[in-house]
Amino acid sequence: MSISSRFAVGIHILTLLEFNKKGVNSSEFLAGSVNTNPAVIRKIMGMLKKAGLVKVQPGVAGAELAKNIADITLLDVYRAVNVVPEQELFSIHESPNPQCPVGRNIQDAILPLFGTAQLAMEKALGSVTIEDIWEDIKLNDRD
Repeated sequence: MSISSRFAVGIHILTLLEFNKKGVNSSEFLAGSVNTNPAVIRKIMGMLKKAGLVKVQPGVAGAELAKNIADITLLDVYRAVNVVPEQELFSIHESPNPQCPVGRNIQDAILPLFGTAQLAMEKALGSVTIEDIWEDIKLNDRD
């Protein structure tokens, strides 16, 4: 199982809003770049709006960033699109066999490691901004 693609799509949307900030950013336009259905874009846009990352006016074709791209981290996007519940990036199996020495102790052994790994990932995401993504795209797209 992988992290929901809503995360990557959210990053894509925010970066595209910066790219096309003087244009009309309809869900159809955004969906064309993501190569998905506009309904998917509207759902993710709603999440980004609720998190205060975008401004969207119902009935008006267009969206814009609510913050400067230097102030939006990938952790903000990750949290906005509800990739996983808080502190639940790694799932553990429920009800291991308490009669087995491994089953009886496995959860206590791995839960702290999972928490540490999630914190490390969140720290890494918090150190990268949409501006960093934008700059990388500009460097790689020199056509």
